[in-house]
Amino acid sequence: MAGIGLRAIWRIFFYGSLIAISLSLPHLKAEAAPQKEFTNPILWEDLADTDVLRVGDVFYSMASNMHYAPGAPILSSHDLVHWRYVGHAVPALDFGPGYDMKDDVAYVRGTWASFLGYRPSNRTFYWGGCIDFKKTYLYTATAPEGPWHRHAVLDKCYYDAGLLVDENDTLYIAYGNTRLHVAQLSPDATQEVRTQEVFHSSGAIGALEGSRFYKVNGSYYIFTTHPPNGEYVLRSTSGPFGPYVIQKLISDVPSPVAGTGAPHQGGIVQTQAGDWYYMAFVDAYPGGRIPVLAPLRWKKDGWPEVQLVDGKWGTRYPLPVASSITPQSPLPGFTDDFTTPKLGPEWEWNHNPDNTKWSAGKGLVLSTATRTEDLYRARNTLTHRILGPRSVATVVMDVAGMKDGDVAGLAMLRDSSAWIGVTRKEGAYRIVLKSGLTMDRHWKRFTSGEVEQSRAVTAGKIWLRATADIRPGNGRETHFSYSLDGKSFHELGMPFVLNSDWPFFMGYRFGIFNYATEELGGSVTVEHFSMMPFGRGKIG
Repeated sequence: MAGIGLRAIWRIFFYGSLIAISLSLPHLKAEAAPQKEFTNPILWEDLADTDVLRVGDVFYSMASNMHYAPGAPILSSHDLVHWRYVGHAVPALDFGPGYDMKDDVAYVRGTWASFLGYRPSNRTFYWGGCIDFKKTYLYTATAPEGPWHRHAVLDKCYYDAGLLVDENDTLYIAYGNTRLHVAQLSPDATQEVRTQEVFHSSGAIGALEGSRFYKVNGSYYIFTTHPPNGEYVLRSTSGPFGPYVIQKLISDVPSPVAGTGAPHQGGIVQTQAGDWYYMAFVDAYPGGRIPVLAPLRWKKDGWPEVQLVDGKWGTRYPLPVASSITPQSPLPGFTDDFTTPKLGPEWEWNHNPDNTKWSAGKGLVLSTATRTEDLYRARNTLTHRILGPRSVATVVMDVAGMKDGDVAGLAMLRDSSAWIGVTRKEGAYRIVLKSGLTMDRHWKRFTSGEVEQSRAVTAGKIWLRATADIRPGNGRETHFSYSLDGKSFHELGMPFVLNSDWPFFMGYRFGIFNYATEELGGSVTVEHFSMMPFGRGKIG
């Protein structure tokens, strides 16, 4: 009954402001007629190192998610602008004990700068990525939703790789940093047949990486990025192994999103009508790296050119494919009551979960899976990307099943973190705001933070809320609050200032957690999660 009341309150409270906000969130916009234009960013979510392709009338993109599991999220779209999560190419990060938080951790490892490809001859999707700078793992599926299976492990790191399946059904991989290579795989894609260095970047250009490999109008192209502000293109008219000539595509182009870095990296794709588009990303910390889209054309001399607006990446462009997308709900955002046993593809765990310690169907039950004093060592922390530029996440949690020493709550999770949650000690419950949780630059040593403020509460249902501003700049704060009735929210502690440094690579996420400091056996039930964008004014 309380959950139904909460949803009604959300609709009344947010309806007016969210309709206005939805105008700046094109991927969530409800439309009465086909949309003529789109607005960058196409998704204000942490989706970096994008690879993009089209199969028939459907576009697919894939992004990095490093230590989050499942790995390599895949999204689909019918127009390159309105996207939805459909699956993950890597079902589990079974690359070593660190990914299970056993004796070690795998922060800033896992799936990064990988490739997504499609082979028409066997109607199969391919994902490939270098893991821990050692080996390249290949996964395949006949549908992007899965199931995905491990196809091969190549005893070589194809660093920042891009896949090309040419018209002869031959598989090539472009890869490397500064020294760029092209490798040819065997027909069954289980081993390397040949590899050759095709370009060595000079000092004038600097480091190049993030390769994407294409064949267009008889020429071979390797799109490669100069991080963090430029994109170059290598072209060969003689075959996949070169020789290659290089040209600059873009460099230091002003971003369409205020306060963010220059567009770079990503990939290109052709629409059904023959038009080309370039999907790059911009550094938008503390929120991560977010995708932007622009038209691309091929000049008469065979080189590509991004369509800029007055020398800048455009804020608005014509929609690539005519669309009349209408979301199921009139309100933008995301909600989940966890009514099915399987989690939706929007969710990812911090490292591999212990699947014996959680369940869904009648809410999300999180049993304590780790005895620790530190959130960074706690298994089964469930995360969700934050919707920018500003959004509020609310968790409805029943804490009656907690045991003494248990800690459960809602976190702003990154290398500098804070959380609001509930603790139980000697049978007494307290609502707690803790901040100052940090990692060092090797992501190995942690500080578990300090309690800023706490208040006594009774066991039962509690509403936890994080109101996050992830715009780059001086705002970037999170306000934490709680409620005992779902109506009146009370702010706890001081606003938490988000870390906007880039080396952790991933942006902040909302994280739902439950861990033990004394003994395992306790549990909480998450009855509802909602994430809604908001505009000016105070929430709650």
